[in-house]
Amino acid sequence: MADDELPTEWLRAVLPLAVLSAVAEEETYGYAVAQRLQTAGLGAVKGGTLYPVLNRLEADGLLTSSWREGVGGPGRKFFAATDAGRDHLQRRAAAWHTFTERAAGLFPSPRSTR
Repeated sequence: MADDELPTEWLRAVLPLAVLSAVAEEETYGYAVAQRLQTAGLGAVKGGTLYPVLNRLEADGLLTSSWREGVGGPGRKFFAATDAGRDHLQRRAAAWHTFTERAAGLFPSPRSTR
């Protein structure tokens, strides 16, 4: 399935958890998060979509941020997961897996003629 075939409502539903997961891997900045999401097959996530998610996660205490000087360019806002963010990620990821397994049980297999 091509990136442009993924329903936007699916991405909207999983984006906060996917962003939190990307930041929990390592302290990083917005553009690198967008690249990570695209590499994972979620398609191109524009800044106008990504940065409000990052800001909400920070407001909820799941991320922290700090500005750093850029090397040969502008400064960047780096994000890091908090302990609460990592705990939230573990709980929500487990719930997501349970949800998607249950939902998948209702759908025909891609190879099915059902």
